[in-house]
Amino acid sequence: MIEIGKVQNLKISNLAKIGAYLDAGTEDTNDNILLPNSQLEDGMKEGDEVEVFIYRDSEDRLIATKKKPLIQVDEVAALEVKQTTEIGAFLDMGLEKDLLLPFKEQKYKVYPGKKYLVVMYIDKSNRLTATTYIGKFLRTDSPYKKNDTVKGTVYSVSQEIGVLVAIDNKYRGLIPKIECFREIKVGEELECRVVRVRSDGKLDLSTREEAYKQMDIDADMILEKIKKYDGILPLNDKSKPEEIKDRLKMSKAAFKRAVGRLLKEGKIEQVEKGLRLK
Repeated sequence: MIEIGKVQNLKISNLAKIGAYLDAGTEDTNDNILLPNSQLEDGMKEGDEVEVFIYRDSEDRLIATKKKPLIQVDEVAALEVKQTTEIGAFLDMGLEKDLLLPFKEQKYKVYPGKKYLVVMYIDKSNRLTATTYIGKFLRTDSPYKKNDTVKGTVYSVSQEIGVLVAIDNKYRGLIPKIECFREIKVGEELECRVVRVRSDGKLDLSTREEAYKQMDIDADMILEKIKKYDGILPLNDKSKPEEIKDRLKMSKAAFKRAVGRLLKEGKIEQVEKGLRLK
C-alpha cells in the first residue's frame, strides 16, 4: 500500500504518454499513482522499482515525484513561509506544491520569508498539513550527556517555565526560566550546553558555559560595561538579582564570581556608587 507524505519504493506498473503509473499495491489499476514524464529517467521500464514521494497535486490528485521533500509525515523540519493567506500560511517543502499551515495550527504568528519548526501530518480530509505544535513529536532518547554542546531551534517561549528548544530538530530541550538572561525568540537557532539529562530523557540547557569557563567571559564583559559607564558601573554585591540580569544578562551568582576575580586581580575597586576601574 502507498503511504501519502512518505518517501517509498514503488514498481512501475505500466508506461503511458503522460508518464509511468506506479503500482499502488491494491490490485486495482485505478489506484495506481502517476509519475509524470518530467520525473522519468531514460531507460525506465515496466517492473523497475523507483524511490518516490507521494503527495496531492494542485487538483487534489495523488501524484508521485522523485524530488526529495524537505519534510515527511511525522517529521520535524524548519520550513520557510512563502505567503500568508486567508486560510493560513503556505510553506516551502521543496516541491511544486506548498504545504498549508492552517491558522488553527499556528501557535504564534508567522511571517513570509521566515523559517519555523513544523511537523507534517495527514488531516481528516487525507491531505498533508503542517502544525507548529511539535512538542509531542520530539524524542527523549538523545545521545547527549551533561556538559555536551548541542544546537537547536526555539519552538516555544513560556513565561512560566522558560524556552523550549528542539535539539537537532529531534529531541526535547528546555532552557529553564532561571537560565534565561536575555530575550529569546521563536525560530532562533541556539548553541547550548546540556546542564542536566532528566530521568525522562529531556534535556535541561543553558546558553552559558560552565561556571569556571564563563567567569573569564563575564569578567571581560563587566570591564567593557564599566568603560561604557564612564568608569563606574552602578552595581555591587548588594544589587538586586533583577537589576544585574537587566544590565548584564547574568545571574547574581555569576556576577559575584566575576567581580571577585576582577577585585583579586586588582583591575577594579568597589566604591560607594558601584564598581570603578583602577
